[in-house]
Amino acid sequence: MTFDAVSLVLIIPLAAAAVLAALPGYKTSSRFNILASFLTLAGAVDLVAHRPPLGSYFLVDDMNIVFIALNTFVGFTTSVFSASYIAHEIRTGRLTPGLLRFYHVFYQIMMFGMNLALVTNNIGLMWVAVELATLSTVLMVGIYRTPEAIEAAWKYFILGSVGIAFALFGTTLIYAAAQPVVGAGMNGMTWTTLLAHSSAFDPAIMNIAFIFLLMGYGTKAGLFPLHAWLPDAHAEGPTPVSAVLSGLLLNVALYAILRFKILFAANAHVIPPGPLMMVVGLATAVFASFMLYPRHDIKRMFAYSSIEHMGIITFAFGLGGAIANFAGLLQMVMHSLTKSAIFFSVGHISQAKGTQRMADIRGLTESYPLLGWGLVLGVVAIVGMPPLGVFMSEFLTISSAFARAPWLALPLVVALLAAFGAIMRHTHGMAFGAAQGEIRPSEASFIPVFIHLGIVFAAGVFIPAAVVVWFQHVAKMLG
Repeated sequence: MTFDAVSLVLIIPLAAAAVLAALPGYKTSSRFNILASFLTLAGAVDLVAHRPPLGSYFLVDDMNIVFIALNTFVGFTTSVFSASYIAHEIRTGRLTPGLLRFYHVFYQIMMFGMNLALVTNNIGLMWVAVELATLSTVLMVGIYRTPEAIEAAWKYFILGSVGIAFALFGTTLIYAAAQPVVGAGMNGMTWTTLLAHSSAFDPAIMNIAFIFLLMGYGTKAGLFPLHAWLPDAHAEGPTPVSAVLSGLLLNVALYAILRFKILFAANAHVIPPGPLMMVVGLATAVFASFMLYPRHDIKRMFAYSSIEHMGIITFAFGLGGAIANFAGLLQMVMHSLTKSAIFFSVGHISQAKGTQRMADIRGLTESYPLLGWGLVLGVVAIVGMPPLGVFMSEFLTISSAFARAPWLALPLVVALLAAFGAIMRHTHGMAFGAAQGEIRPSEASFIPVFIHLGIVFAAGVFIPAAVVVWFQHVAKMLG
């Protein structure tokens, strides 16, 4: 039963990709994509209920099951949103049936790559899985075949290759540090074996390795200074890709960093990884928050918002301790749900208005009430207004920072306030006032938007005790 549960989250998307490659018609393929994503989510639910025993190939514990459940849930809701979004793109001629087939195939390959990265017990295979997910999204970013989309995909590929090269070198150094202790072969690549013997590894090699691992996987997580691929990828790619990039792929890269952080924390002789994560996270949050102001493209603006939040999350995990780790985990979940809901709204708004320029989008609550208010609610959530889930996580992060590193709490607060001002300033003009421009019919799928926002609103008021205990255990694992 447990082996089947792990297999479901891997085999279903891989098999679905093969089937989707042969399915004709966008309605049939869109429905099958939804079905495959739902079955993968069902496999993840089964995995939560029936944890597999520790094995050589798969690793499922309280930490990565959070990522798996979130990954498959957002993957399913994005497939539902994608069906109505893609139908519009087919009707307007932006996508052809051939490109649609290509899109659905690589959507499932991307889900397979991310799920494999989360459940594998091998640091080398995790690197391969992250690269597979990255290459899949690179191809989807350039699917419109416009010069801008191809340029964005190419930039993503180049910077992603630099990052993955850094991560590969860091992974190689970990193997080099482990080999004298655990011997050559698979043992030097297995998470559980590495963690059991980490205290005996050469600290000099470990120190160098973490710098490369943080910068390598940090590139995939959108951390400063190797973040430049992310705004272009969001602006030029299909909006469902933006939703999974912000809501899922950034988390998978963060998961890799956290796994290595646990490994390094087990060796008392290495330089603690937390301070470096705090510096990188804080620099990312401050930089992205001020970069929000001069934006003109709505998707590009929310891309910088994703960068800012990944900085906050990295800072929280770097700060460490029970409260900060809990806050980082909660912030990650709330950001994934909220930002994907925002991109769901933005995708249909850009289709209805025929533009992504914020100056040309006005009076949405008047012309498209559900879309407009969906965007407003998403923005209220993402900027951390009380009593929503993001507010709770940011409050815990700031409280922990003031208690343990007060000299860093002030720039963090400045970053949060700057991001709040920028996003609210841009959103006010788009949501309220007199509608302008052509008002086209919108066939948006509102269910994914309000399901996500409903969870985020509920989490700000009440989190079930079982979830709190679960997150507390993960916070303890992170040290």
